[in-house]
Amino acid sequence: MRTRVAVVVSALAVASLAATSCDNDEPEPKITLTGQALMDPNNCLPCHDEQFREWSSSMHAYAAEDPVFVAMNKRMLRETNGASADFCVGCHAPMALRLGLTKDGSNLAELPTAVRGVTCYFCHAADAVEGTHNNPIRLADDGVMRGGIRDPIASMPHRGAHSPLHDRESPESSTLCGACHDVVTPHGAHIERTFDEWKNSLYSQPGQLSCGKCHMDGRDGPAALVDGAPVRKLHDHSMPAVDVAITPFFGVEAQREAVQRLLDQTLVTKLCVKQTPLGVVADVTLDNAFAGHEFPSGAAQDRRVWVELFAYRGGEVIFSSGAVEDRKPAAALEDPNLWLLRDKNFTTDGRETHLFWEAARVEEEQLPAAVTADPLDPRFIHSVTRTYPLPAVPDRVTMRVRMRPLDFDLLDDLVRSGDLDPALLDKIPTWNLASGTREWTSEIGFARCLD
Repeated sequence: MRTRVAVVVSALAVASLAATSCDNDEPEPKITLTGQALMDPNNCLPCHDEQFREWSSSMHAYAAEDPVFVAMNKRMLRETNGASADFCVGCHAPMALRLGLTKDGSNLAELPTAVRGVTCYFCHAADAVEGTHNNPIRLADDGVMRGGIRDPIASMPHRGAHSPLHDRESPESSTLCGACHDVVTPHGAHIERTFDEWKNSLYSQPGQLSCGKCHMDGRDGPAALVDGAPVRKLHDHSMPAVDVAITPFFGVEAQREAVQRLLDQTLVTKLCVKQTPLGVVADVTLDNAFAGHEFPSGAAQDRRVWVELFAYRGGEVIFSSGAVEDRKPAAALEDPNLWLLRDKNFTTDGRETHLFWEAARVEEEQLPAAVTADPLDPRFIHSVTRTYPLPAVPDRVTMRVRMRPLDFDLLDDLVRSGDLDPALLDKIPTWNLASGTREWTSEIGFARCLD
């Protein structure tokens, strides 16, 4: 079993290498980390232990280990005869690609952990973003590790400098995230648009929130275990979002808890049960109030968000929608009232596909992001309401908003093609969003909505 715990243990062995630099009292800095030593995340641990452990539990560290990535990359290479060989690995293991250690990601399991995933060096050596998607990040070769600290101290084992690309107080920092979190397929389909969605939202406006402000919580403390290091505003390098590790991995439980907390705070929801001239209805309102982009986002062709609604009378279910069984694809549910949020990808000949290398066109059904804070602007209201017709007056109605980061139509297909271990399907989470869990009872009455 290969986990980041092993990396942490092995990193302790190199602590002596950098200890003289972390603890020395010499007035002049002694640069000991350059070249390949600077590229190895293990060498960050002695001075940046908290950041290293957070990163070690992140999806950035897991990016090349993720068996779904491995399966999709393997299948893409096989079905396209190696065309666009670096399409996936360019973001999932960028240092391995740029160092010439892999051409297509097929040999990643044989490479050192230091070059797999999105490493410390890859982010902190970046000095420019030269495009909008598919990782157009330029790396400097000057040995400088860039960050959000404006006055880095001199007594470090490596050179350091402030960069707006790494400073979450700067909107420019979102371009560094967006470089990989916007993806365009070889056929021109913009299948991941998180950065583009953020750019067109309220959150990209001056004084609002960068990607790091939501996904890298701040705290106060020394940035490094160096004598005299001042208290800084630090960034959480676990960077939770939606995806989680599905194989044994360092910090996986903390990772899941962080994702749950983030999702619980994303939506504002409302449940209203009404008597109308046409009968009794349940109105469900979803407001993407706090995601800095549309929801769901990222690989939205594989993600599923849906509303589960049950109406009861005398203890019996009189209406249900969104009752998706465990291990069953939400999109396969035969339910005319199903409210399902997702993207759909289509091939050049109009066939729906979940294989991204075939995608030439995208149809979106997502919750829109906030675009203005002005209540007089007609765009201020961006919530969406769906009406469910009920067959009779209920005495209780329950609601849940549920989400899967990946659903089983894709995963089952990867199992059938022999690219994914079926035992992993039990590890796929289905999140229940706390803000989307509501219960109406007849005691509340028709005059009141639950929000």
